[in-house]
Amino acid sequence: MAAISTMVPLGTPAPNFSLPAVDGRAAARDDFAAAPALLVAFLCNHCPYVRHVEQTFGELVGEFPDLAVVGICSNSPAVAPTDDADGLRAQMARTGWDFPYLIDLDQSVGRAYHAACTPDFFLYDARRELAYRGAMDDSTPGNGKPVTGDLLRHAIGLVLAGRPVPQPHRPSMGCSIKWA
Repeated sequence: MAAISTMVPLGTPAPNFSLPAVDGRAAARDDFAAAPALLVAFLCNHCPYVRHVEQTFGELVGEFPDLAVVGICSNSPAVAPTDDADGLRAQMARTGWDFPYLIDLDQSVGRAYHAACTPDFFLYDARRELAYRGAMDDSTPGNGKPVTGDLLRHAIGLVLAGRPVPQPHRPSMGCSIKWA
């Protein structure tokens, strides 16, 4: 079922996290403290909305070497079995993603961020205050619009330049988070 992102108020501090990654390591919010911006992307393997943008998303974040990026899957594998660690590893292999992809088994991080759908993007500035939340672009499966990443790319560029992202921000749309 399609859902739209919760439009968390801009300026909201990034909630802390420390989660295991699909490669067996762990990552925490503060591991990225030196980066001028942090993009937290709620993703999963099964969702057609994520699959629709996943290649372009990987290419887009690769354009910004100073940007810290972390993917988080908060879906319950009991509800979405292909969102287990093996499925997420397969997704990383398929897409070539090289950022930490974290598993939020108890779903506490997804709840802390108010993640509502996959994909759901939260971009934080150097102070780790929310600067952008919403869509990657105007494309969704079946709407005929090309996957460009223009909305997210523009927001990242502004945040890395220390500038605000003008509102309104378009909410992201995707599969609802599969809560346990």
